[in-house]
Amino acid sequence: MNQRILHVLEYKKIIDQLSEHAASSLGKEKAAALKPSSKLEEVKEWQLETDEAAQVLRLKGHVPLGGIFDIKPSLKRTTIGGILSALESLDVASTIYGGRQLKRFIEEAEEPEMPKLREIVTGILPLKELEQSIRSCIDEHGNVMDGASDKLRTIRSRVRTYESRVRDKMDSFTKSKTKMLSDAIVTIRNERYVLPVKQEYRGAIGGIVHDQSSSGATLFIEPQSVVDLNNQLQEARVQEKHEIEKILKELSEEIADHYSALYENVTRLGHVDFMFARAKLGKQMKASMPSMNDEGRIKMLQARHPLINEEEVVPNDIEIGEDYTSIVITGPNTGGKTVTLKLVGLCTLMAQSGLQIPALDGCEMAVFEEVYADIGDEQSIEQSLSTFSSHMTNIVDILKHVDDKTLVLFDELGAGTDPQEGAALAMSILDEVVNRNARVIATTHYPELKAYGYNREGVINASVEFDIQTLKPTYRLLIGVPGRSNAFEISRKLGLHESVITSAQEKIGVDSQSVENMIASLEESKRGAEQDYEEAERLLQEAQDLRNELKNKWDQFEQKREELYEKAEEKAEKAIRQAREEAETIVGEIRNMKSQAGMKEHEWIEARKMFDEAQPELAKKKKESKPEPQKEVKELKSGDEVKLLTLNQNGTIVEQTGKNEYQVQVGVMKVKAKRKDLEFIKAEQPYKEKPMATVKGKGYHVKTELDLRGERYEDALNRLEKYIDDALLAGYPTVSIIHGKGTGALRTAVQNYAKNHRNITNHRAGGMNEGGSGVTVLELS
Repeated sequence: MNQRILHVLEYKKIIDQLSEHAASSLGKEKAAALKPSSKLEEVKEWQLETDEAAQVLRLKGHVPLGGIFDIKPSLKRTTIGGILSALESLDVASTIYGGRQLKRFIEEAEEPEMPKLREIVTGILPLKELEQSIRSCIDEHGNVMDGASDKLRTIRSRVRTYESRVRDKMDSFTKSKTKMLSDAIVTIRNERYVLPVKQEYRGAIGGIVHDQSSSGATLFIEPQSVVDLNNQLQEARVQEKHEIEKILKELSEEIADHYSALYENVTRLGHVDFMFARAKLGKQMKASMPSMNDEGRIKMLQARHPLINEEEVVPNDIEIGEDYTSIVITGPNTGGKTVTLKLVGLCTLMAQSGLQIPALDGCEMAVFEEVYADIGDEQSIEQSLSTFSSHMTNIVDILKHVDDKTLVLFDELGAGTDPQEGAALAMSILDEVVNRNARVIATTHYPELKAYGYNREGVINASVEFDIQTLKPTYRLLIGVPGRSNAFEISRKLGLHESVITSAQEKIGVDSQSVENMIASLEESKRGAEQDYEEAERLLQEAQDLRNELKNKWDQFEQKREELYEKAEEKAEKAIRQAREEAETIVGEIRNMKSQAGMKEHEWIEARKMFDEAQPELAKKKKESKPEPQKEVKELKSGDEVKLLTLNQNGTIVEQTGKNEYQVQVGVMKVKAKRKDLEFIKAEQPYKEKPMATVKGKGYHVKTELDLRGERYEDALNRLEKYIDDALLAGYPTVSIIHGKGTGALRTAVQNYAKNHRNITNHRAGGMNEGGSGVTVLELS
């Protein structure tokens, strides 16, 4: 970008504001050197950096950038053998500490995401040892401390001793020679202690005269008796100075050894400070990050001129580069046309510099290779150029460079000459720039240009609104509506006689009157469209609110229904538990009477198992299950194994009792069920003769041992109970129950069961070859 454009659009004022937000001279230096870039990728990178810093400020409120100095000149001096002063060395230590604090802040922050900042601070080295070396020699005020070296401590001890002796000696003079002194004090001249002696007593005191007052009435004399002491003091001070220089030289050499790391730290710290300066400026302007393109598209929502007070500026929507590439703005003076030009130009320069722009989120800016502007009265008395000549000289230069990668801003195009010729010239200039596909925004007073946008593709009219009632501009930009003359309305408002206005209207051409009427109609239509749009927005918002309200109520209803279901299920579960407890009591009583009823043990076991499993499937479980795909309905035959869905039990088809109705053997029960309640499992298998246990001549197949290891306590007892029934049916004299050693809980349960069973005559632990204490052998009768 050329310097003239930066001056015309007041870019330096933005840079000055940016510099104020930098925390260090490093950031201020980078801010002062900032220039817009014409490289899209570079601009995008800058914008991402600024946005990342802005997020940190928004979430954290601050960033530790204190104590950082531009130590580059000091570092350079150390590399050529220069000795840094104590304060310069202290600045190095402070910068090391500041960099370490910033690095810790960035690395320990969990949010927001800071990929660029983390990448930058990764290269900052802590250099704790160097900082410690400096701070162990220099205090926070920049003075070399006594402890910097043993020799310095000794020398300073001597200095204090000599000073004390000199003062004691001098104090004796101030007490005994008061009449001879102008003032009873001890002062210093030429770094030596002296007394202010009256001129007439010069000989009485004796010694070396170092100075006299302006009147000559007072002589500053070093008494002969303290000359030697002062000499010793001065010698000690010279030694102190040499020792301090030696200490600072050693520190400077150590700093020089870390030149590369320190220089890299300073460079990175300056970059971070510059990033946050841009973010702070954006926060001050209430700005947002624009998305960048190189296709000439600009879209700003409620954009404000960054150099106008926020309370005074009127936000406007500005769009160019998509449906149209040129805007011609007409309207009255002081209506805001020039401000609009400068707003677009300055925001473009800011965006291309990585700065956020004062507009709402969602704005889009273009990266141009050049921005040209002809704004303001540039008449030059020295060059003897008129206003028109000055503008034309500038425009001629602009036309030499315009292409599709440029933004051109014309203020009062064609002004300063004959209106008819100026209007024709303005249209020709616009045609030339538009044909080169540049982005153009121009302001004008010429009525001929008001209809320009209707006859040119890619060009649109615009105007700044004027309030006839208040006779003041509103500064609102109306895209698509050309400005119209308000002379008659203003005159009428100010009290000009109607006959005079009517006469004037008759004198203007029919075409001009038609254009004015068309513009008035367009303005009215635009206002009506804006009102309709606002009403539609309001209705849409109301509908959205109503939808959200209904959705919330529906969600509350669903939640309430689920709560009622859960309460009902809890109540049902409670009733089931109560019924089960009662049934258990009844079953227990009936079992005690089973011998009189003539029922077998295994039949009771089957009945109890059916009772345990015949529990209703609650909605909670149904809710979790997914609907299974429809299965093909299979014709069932006697002997087929099926699942009775209503009881969740397996059974065997006995016979078909009716259409879609079957009799099913489930344990000891026979149940009639509909076909839809039966799920086919497998067909009846052909009978194969199996080897049967022949003990006591009975044919019943069952193993002589039962393995209960890993079973739950209740499940183990149920299996044991059924197994004993099966073993009794098989006629086994003894069986082995494998329960393992474990905690002994299963072993105890098996033995207790054996004691209480009338068909178990004895039980014992297994022998060495039978599994030992992990097995219990039962003898059956």
